[in-house]
Amino acid sequence: MATTLNPNLLLAIALAPLAGAAIAGLFGTKFFGTFSSESRGGRIVAHSATILGVAVSFVLSVMVLLDVMHGAGYNGTVYEWMAIGSLKMEVGFLVDSLTAMMMVVVTFVSLMVHIYTVGYMEGDPGYNRFFAYISLFTFSMLMLVMSNNFLQLFFGWEAVGLVSYLLIGFWYTRPTAIFANLKAFLVNRVGDFGFILGIGLLLAYSGSMNYTDVFAQREQLATVIFPGTDWLMITVACICLFIGAMGKSAQFPLHVWLPDSMEGPTPISALIHAATMVTAGIFMVSRMSPLFELSDTALSFVLVIGAITALFMGFLGIIQNDIKRVVAYSTLSQLGYMTVALGASAYSVAVFHLMTHAFFKALLFLGAGSVIIGMHHDQDIRNMGGLRKYMPITWITSLVGSLALIGTPFFSGFYSKDSIIEAVAESHLAGSGFAYFAVLAGVFVTAFYSFRMYFLVFHGEERFGKAHAHDHHDDHHEEEDGHDEHHHGLAPGQKPHESPWVVTLPLVLLAIPSVVIGAIAIEPMLFGDFFKHGLAFKDVIFVGENHHAMEELKQAFHGWVPMAIHSLTTPVLWLAIAGVVLSWFFYMKRPDIPEAIKQRFSGLYKLLDNKYYMDAINQAVFARGARMLGTGLWKGGDQSFIDGLFVNGSARVVASFAAASRYLQSGYIYHYAFAMIIGMLVLLTLTITGVIGTK
Repeated sequence: MATTLNPNLLLAIALAPLAGAAIAGLFGTKFFGTFSSESRGGRIVAHSATILGVAVSFVLSVMVLLDVMHGAGYNGTVYEWMAIGSLKMEVGFLVDSLTAMMMVVVTFVSLMVHIYTVGYMEGDPGYNRFFAYISLFTFSMLMLVMSNNFLQLFFGWEAVGLVSYLLIGFWYTRPTAIFANLKAFLVNRVGDFGFILGIGLLLAYSGSMNYTDVFAQREQLATVIFPGTDWLMITVACICLFIGAMGKSAQFPLHVWLPDSMEGPTPISALIHAATMVTAGIFMVSRMSPLFELSDTALSFVLVIGAITALFMGFLGIIQNDIKRVVAYSTLSQLGYMTVALGASAYSVAVFHLMTHAFFKALLFLGAGSVIIGMHHDQDIRNMGGLRKYMPITWITSLVGSLALIGTPFFSGFYSKDSIIEAVAESHLAGSGFAYFAVLAGVFVTAFYSFRMYFLVFHGEERFGKAHAHDHHDDHHEEEDGHDEHHHGLAPGQKPHESPWVVTLPLVLLAIPSVVIGAIAIEPMLFGDFFKHGLAFKDVIFVGENHHAMEELKQAFHGWVPMAIHSLTTPVLWLAIAGVVLSWFFYMKRPDIPEAIKQRFSGLYKLLDNKYYMDAINQAVFARGARMLGTGLWKGGDQSFIDGLFVNGSARVVASFAAASRYLQSGYIYHYAFAMIIGMLVLLTLTITGVIGTK
């Protein structure tokens, strides 16, 4: 077996989705005059090229993963962009077990989303443009996870942010979509400012942007004091890097953009929330684990932020009535769980949960999209009920996703989520006590809101097709998706229907790993040699008693079956069961109780309904600040300084000089002779007095 992977193979993996995006965006539209977006030929070109590109990338990624598991790897430059002294700016790939796993997850989930989109976006006039965007999104994420240097990491980081902006605002005629994508863009710029500061610090003190060069100097970096403070430079750099992750992976308080990203079509919600953009921050911190491990302060910061996100974002899921927003808040909460694992030095556990979550969260989002199709694009769960008998495939796959999400034993989410809770219990970092309470309470909260949605959608009374149904906007424009613009949802007497096979096939294919991948992968990923191949976690320096969580987990692990059986004696499982039972009782048997609680605790409900007023704070601080900064730069910088001083000012100076000079140009010879005599007298006077020297 070769020890070095073929760089041309790696280039093909990254560039295949880019080629598909180019074909869909150029030849699948009127850009080259080949097809129109409305033509059948243009649509076939768009989805065929992009699905083929991502499929090629997925197959090659699986091949790379198998090679990496047998000891192969790659860490090298494929293109040198420029060199400034000793600093080299390059495009390069680092492919080890962490990267190979991410490549497979990203391409598989993306492939499922591409296939699903054929059915979901049928009839949408932006069909070809959408395929070009999601394929470009896949390319951007692959460049991010395959990078071996901070320059390429930042390129991929910004590229996924840019394409997510295009996708969230895909229906650009809808004001709410434009507001949502601007919000996502601005909030991510706040995080990215911290991210680039962190990169700049590491570059300044290490002299390199290459991961391996920076990691090789980690012991020296750990002794540097940040100027003007008594803080370690590595602590400041790691916190700055994590601020970038807070924006991209939607951690409190930079989480506000993610629920509003539901304004985009459902397939992109699945792609953003499952395997790509929001996991970028988790991946980045995992990749930077040799640096984070040097600072207990940075790890405690990560731990506390993750715990706040895991618990308090879960609370918001309880009151949501939009089926996609319930799943969105579950994403926020699960990202908090991953972040808590990072803070507890359990990096492999965080990545393990990232992987399992990618499958069942994509399944839940695509299942929600299938329900939306069956409900004629009504998203309000209060208008549903009893869909189980009308949409059996969507029902069973959504149940699988929900069981995996709440951590049901033997399902994939159980193994990763339970490992996070155990890792936090073994941590002694500052903030670990609060974090343990948050992730434990989050188990009950997650089970409650997940099965509240499940029961209201698939069981109980059929509430659709009634005149008093809640008015709720959908995932599509009525004018754009071909439905009657005067009717929304199911009409009286109409019944839901199962989605076409291009929608249900990805659900089935995602349901399989949502059940089995946890049991298969837990031992090699957490306690075996999977992450020993390459750079991933190999060079992490575990220092002191605060960083022994993985060792404790390893000693307590005796196999995936005993782990599931042991859960019967732990509070985690019983908290999950309590959440499911309570949601069944509240929404199937006594729906008057939740309504009474809502009335009784109206102040608390208002707080949750207003999302802790974080949107208002965001508007007052970030949006207003950006607006004031923009206005200040426009009026002070552009109008006053550039236009007023340089452009108009120079014009005024020239005009004044010309006006004065005009009086000297009389046209009379004796005036000019007089001026020459005066000039000569002045010159002679200056020479005689010594003001002008002579040789």
